Amino acid sequence: MSSESSHTRTKILAAARQLLEGGGQVRMSDIAKAAGISRQAVYLHFSTRADLLVALTRWMDEVNEIDRLLAPSRTAPDGPARLDAWVAAWGSYIPKVHAVARALMAMYDTDAEARAAWDDRMAAMRDGCAAAVRALSADGCLRVDLSEQQAIDLLWTLLSVRNWDHLCRDCGWSEEVYVVRMQDLTRRALCD
Repeated sequence: MSSESSHTRTKILAAARQLLEGGGQVRMSDIAKAAGISRQAVYLHFSTRADLLVALTRWMDEVNEIDRLLAPSRTAPDGPARLDAWVAAWGSYIPKVHAVARALMAMYDTDAEARAAWDDRMAAMRDGCAAAVRALSADGCLRVDLSEQQAIDLLWTLLSVRNWDHLCRDCGWSEEVYVVRMQDLTRRALCD
Protein backbone atom coordinates (compact mmCIF):
# COMPACT_ATOMS: atom_id res chain seq x y z
CA MET A 1 0.00 0.00 0.00
CA SER A 2 1.44 3.37 -0.96
CA SER A 3 2.01 6.08 1.60
CA GLU A 4 -0.80 8.17 0.08
CA SER A 5 -3.17 5.20 0.06
CA SER A 6 -2.29 4.43 3.66
CA HIS A 7 -2.88 8.07 4.61
CA THR A 8 -6.29 8.06 2.89
CA ARG A 9 -7.24 4.79 4.61
CA THR A 10 -6.30 6.29 7.99
CA LYS A 11 -8.37 9.43 7.23
CA ILE A 12 -11.37 7.23 6.44
CA LEU A 13 -11.00 5.19 9.62
CA ALA A 14 -10.49 8.29 11.77
CA ALA A 15 -13.57 9.91 10.24
CA ALA A 16 -15.66 6.79 10.87
CA ARG A 17 -14.45 6.68 14.46
CA GLN A 18 -15.28 10.35 14.98
CA LEU A 19 -18.78 9.88 13.56
CA LEU A 20 -19.46 6.81 15.71
CA GLU A 21 -18.13 8.49 18.84
CA GLY A 22 -20.26 11.55 18.12
CA GLY A 23 -23.41 9.54 17.56
CA GLY A 24 -23.60 10.73 13.98
CA GLN A 25 -24.51 8.87 10.80
CA VAL A 26 -22.07 6.25 9.60
CA ARG A 27 -23.14 5.86 6.00
CA MET A 28 -20.34 5.65 3.47
CA SER A 29 -21.27 9.08 2.11
CA ASP A 30 -21.14 10.60 5.61
CA ILE A 31 -17.75 9.03 6.24
CA ALA A 32 -16.47 10.32 2.90
CA LYS A 33 -17.70 13.83 3.69
CA ALA A 34 -16.13 13.75 7.18
CA ALA A 35 -12.84 12.51 5.71
CA GLY A 36 -12.89 15.16 3.00
CA ILE A 37 -12.74 12.66 0.15
CA SER A 38 -15.11 11.26 -2.45
CA ARG A 39 -17.42 8.37 -1.71
CA GLN A 40 -15.71 6.51 -4.54
CA ALA A 41 -12.39 6.86 -2.69
CA VAL A 42 -13.96 5.25 0.37
CA TYR A 43 -15.17 2.33 -1.75
CA LEU A 44 -11.69 1.94 -3.26
CA HIS A 45 -10.41 1.19 0.24
CA PHE A 46 -13.43 -0.65 1.65
CA SER A 47 -15.78 -2.52 -0.65
CA THR A 48 -18.59 -2.57 1.92
CA ARG A 49 -19.58 -0.67 5.02
CA ALA A 50 -19.15 -3.90 7.00
CA ASP A 51 -15.54 -4.15 5.79
CA LEU A 52 -14.99 -0.56 6.88
CA LEU A 53 -16.49 -1.06 10.35
CA VAL A 54 -14.53 -4.27 10.95
CA ALA A 55 -11.35 -2.52 9.76
CA LEU A 56 -12.16 0.39 12.08
CA THR A 57 -12.37 -1.81 15.16
CA ARG A 58 -9.13 -3.60 14.24
CA TRP A 59 -7.42 -0.28 13.51
CA MET A 60 -8.48 0.93 16.94
CA ASP A 61 -6.77 -2.16 18.38
CA GLU A 62 -3.56 -1.10 16.61
CA VAL A 63 -3.84 2.56 17.60
CA ASN A 64 -4.50 1.58 21.22
CA GLU A 65 -1.60 -0.91 21.23
CA ILE A 66 -3.66 -3.93 22.15
CA ASP A 67 -0.69 -6.28 21.71
CA ARG A 68 1.30 -4.30 24.30
CA LEU A 69 -1.65 -4.41 26.70
CA LEU A 70 -2.04 -8.17 26.22
CA ALA A 71 1.65 -9.03 26.59
CA PRO A 72 1.48 -9.61 30.37
CA SER A 73 -1.43 -12.01 29.91
CA ARG A 74 0.26 -13.86 27.08
CA THR A 75 3.48 -14.28 29.07
CA ALA A 76 1.98 -14.96 32.51
CA PRO A 77 3.70 -17.75 34.45
CA ASP A 78 0.51 -19.60 35.38
CA GLY A 79 -3.25 -19.73 34.93
CA PRO A 80 -4.30 -17.45 37.79
CA ALA A 81 -1.71 -14.84 36.77
CA ARG A 82 -2.93 -15.06 33.17
CA LEU A 83 -6.53 -14.57 34.30
CA ASP A 84 -5.59 -11.51 36.38
CA ALA A 85 -3.53 -10.05 33.54
CA TRP A 86 -6.34 -10.67 31.03
CA VAL A 87 -8.88 -8.92 33.27
CA ALA A 88 -6.48 -6.00 33.77
CA ALA A 89 -5.80 -5.68 30.04
CA TRP A 90 -9.46 -5.83 29.08
CA GLY A 91 -10.51 -3.53 31.91
CA SER A 92 -8.02 -0.89 30.83
CA TYR A 93 -8.88 -1.31 27.15
CA ILE A 94 -12.65 -0.82 27.33
CA PRO A 95 -12.41 2.91 28.18
CA LYS A 96 -10.30 3.45 25.04
CA VAL A 97 -12.94 1.98 22.73
CA HIS A 98 -16.08 2.53 24.77
CA ALA A 99 -17.69 5.23 22.63
CA VAL A 100 -17.39 3.17 19.45
CA ALA A 101 -18.43 0.00 21.29
CA ARG A 102 -21.58 1.72 22.57
CA ALA A 103 -22.43 2.95 19.09
CA LEU A 104 -22.01 -0.52 17.60
CA MET A 105 -24.09 -2.08 20.38
CA ALA A 106 -26.84 0.50 19.82
CA MET A 107 -26.97 -0.38 16.11
CA TYR A 108 -26.58 -4.14 16.62
CA ASP A 109 -30.22 -5.20 16.17
CA THR A 110 -30.94 -3.04 13.12
CA ASP A 111 -27.63 -2.78 11.27
CA ALA A 112 -26.02 -5.91 9.82
CA GLU A 113 -22.71 -4.15 9.17
CA ALA A 114 -22.44 -2.86 12.73
CA ARG A 115 -23.37 -6.33 13.96
CA ALA A 116 -20.56 -7.85 11.86
CA ALA A 117 -18.02 -5.43 13.32
CA TRP A 118 -19.23 -6.01 16.88
CA ASP A 119 -19.30 -9.79 16.46
CA ASP A 120 -15.76 -9.74 15.06
CA ARG A 121 -14.41 -7.93 18.11
CA MET A 122 -16.41 -9.99 20.59
CA ALA A 123 -15.06 -13.17 18.97
CA ALA A 124 -11.53 -11.85 19.57
CA MET A 125 -12.42 -10.96 23.15
CA ARG A 126 -13.88 -14.43 23.64
CA ASP A 127 -10.62 -15.91 22.34
CA GLY A 128 -8.82 -14.04 25.13
CA CYS A 129 -11.25 -15.48 27.66
CA ALA A 130 -10.68 -18.96 26.24
CA ALA A 131 -6.90 -18.58 26.53
CA ALA A 132 -7.20 -17.56 30.19
CA VAL A 133 -9.56 -20.45 30.97
CA ARG A 134 -7.33 -22.98 29.18
CA ALA A 135 -4.38 -21.75 31.24
CA LEU A 136 -6.39 -22.27 34.44
CA SER A 137 -7.40 -25.73 33.27
CA ALA A 138 -3.84 -26.69 32.31
CA ASP A 139 -2.64 -25.69 35.78
CA GLY A 140 -5.42 -27.67 37.47
CA CYS A 141 -6.92 -24.47 38.88
CA LEU A 142 -10.25 -24.49 37.06
CA ARG A 143 -13.22 -25.31 39.29
CA VAL A 144 -14.14 -28.97 38.89
CA ASP A 145 -17.83 -28.18 38.60
CA LEU A 146 -17.25 -26.03 35.49
CA SER A 147 -16.45 -27.30 32.03
CA GLU A 148 -13.98 -25.21 30.06
CA GLN A 149 -16.83 -24.07 27.82
CA GLN A 150 -18.96 -22.99 30.79
CA ALA A 151 -15.98 -21.14 32.26
CA ILE A 152 -15.34 -19.34 28.96
CA ASP A 153 -19.02 -18.40 28.73
CA LEU A 154 -19.01 -17.12 32.30
CA LEU A 155 -15.81 -15.09 31.93
CA TRP A 156 -16.95 -13.63 28.60
CA THR A 157 -20.22 -12.54 30.20
CA LEU A 158 -18.66 -11.14 33.37
CA LEU A 159 -16.27 -9.01 31.31
CA SER A 160 -18.85 -7.76 28.83
CA VAL A 161 -18.78 -4.12 27.78
CA ARG A 162 -22.35 -3.77 29.05
CA ASN A 163 -21.29 -4.89 32.53
CA TRP A 164 -18.33 -2.49 32.45
CA ASP A 165 -20.72 0.26 31.36
CA HIS A 166 -23.08 -0.42 34.27
CA LEU A 167 -20.31 -0.52 36.85
CA CYS A 168 -18.08 2.29 35.60
CA ARG A 169 -20.54 4.65 33.94
CA ASP A 170 -23.75 4.06 35.89
CA CYS A 171 -22.26 3.23 39.29
CA GLY A 172 -19.19 5.42 39.04
CA TRP A 173 -16.49 2.79 39.57
CA SER A 174 -13.00 3.86 38.57
CA GLU A 175 -11.01 1.74 36.13
CA GLU A 176 -8.75 0.65 39.01
CA VAL A 177 -11.65 -0.46 41.21
CA TYR A 178 -13.24 -2.27 38.26
CA VAL A 179 -10.06 -4.22 37.54
CA VAL A 180 -9.43 -5.20 41.17
CA ARG A 181 -13.04 -6.24 41.79
CA MET A 182 -13.30 -8.18 38.52
CA GLN A 183 -10.00 -9.95 39.19
CA ASP A 184 -11.36 -11.03 42.56
CA LEU A 185 -14.76 -12.00 41.15
CA THR A 186 -13.38 -13.97 38.20
CA ARG A 187 -10.94 -15.88 40.43
CA ARG A 188 -13.76 -16.76 42.83
CA ALA A 189 -16.04 -17.78 39.96
CA LEU A 190 -13.51 -19.86 38.02
CA CYS A 191 -10.79 -21.11 40.34
CA ASP A 192 -10.74 -23.89 42.90
